[in-house]
Amino acid sequence: MRLDPVPGVTPVALGTPEHTAAELLAVLRRLKGTRDPGLEVSATQAAELAHRHNAGLLAVVEHRDADPALLMACVVPVDRPGLDFPLDGPAIREVTRGETATGYPVMIVERIPVSGPGAQLQVVVTDPDHPRLAVFTLHSPTGRGWLDVAGVAGRFVSGMRFGDAKVSTAGTVSGHGTRSASGRPPGGTSGRSARR
Repeated sequence: MRLDPVPGVTPVALGTPEHTAAELLAVLRRLKGTRDPGLEVSATQAAELAHRHNAGLLAVVEHRDADPALLMACVVPVDRPGLDFPLDGPAIREVTRGETATGYPVMIVERIPVSGPGAQLQVVVTDPDHPRLAVFTLHSPTGRGWLDVAGVAGRFVSGMRFGDAKVSTAGTVSGHGTRSASGRPPGGTSGRSARR
């Protein structure tokens, strides 16, 4: 999968979990300051989660009016391409379907955090030519400025495109690709009801 750089999205290297955690911590400290004692634990947990799930992308999404959020992505093989599966349940707040700026079918699922404050959404992009999905998860621990960081992440994800290579179960993501689109997904209001 290919993604263009977008202001406000800072990917970190996915070498070892320790290297990923250190780089992520440096970005979070730049944004939040060094006085937050929970940053090191958060960076370590996020790095371990990214490596456990073979993520191809771990990035910090920032906006001047919001607390930073984490964006993780991977490419996963599926039996058949498409977004024709039902999604419902108590943890689902809103589901929006549309198309990326690059023409791929997309589904945006806003989830309700299990406990405490915060906000989370998943963006699932299908490749109609191959049995694979790109799954992006955006998580804000506080939910402050959620619509702002979700908008930045949306511009980043909307410009993605699948490469011609075979599906990689490792979920490789490259930093090169097509232009990124602006605005939210067509017909979507994902994140509208999130806490501020």
